[in-house]
Amino acid sequence: MPLYEYACGDCGGFTASNPMSQYREPQPCPACGLLADRALLSAPALATMSAAKRSAHATNERSAHMPRTSAEPGARHGAGCSCCSTGKSNVVTAPDGSKAFPTKRPWMISH
Repeated sequence: MPLYEYACGDCGGFTASNPMSQYREPQPCPACGLLADRALLSAPALATMSAAKRSAHATNERSAHMPRTSAEPGARHGAGCSCCSTGKSNVVTAPDGSKAFPTKRPWMISH
């Protein structure tokens, strides 16, 4: 059954699940019991985009106010990160301690 929104004059908005045939009928408020008319309190959630695009939008919205940190469980660094990757390192260390990345970016100065 679909979830509909109702607006109680005393308590505010609430949601109720009703058959589609009863979408116009007022529902009793769960707090005070008065009949409340149906209202549009939020935008409908329509699945008109592909799943990949919806996931990308959700990730983008989450990152705007909750960026992912390395302290979160399951968080991973990029593919070249030496603490997370299990592959062989591409770093070449000289006897004086300087590092080089011959297969990565030859124009990049090591840090």
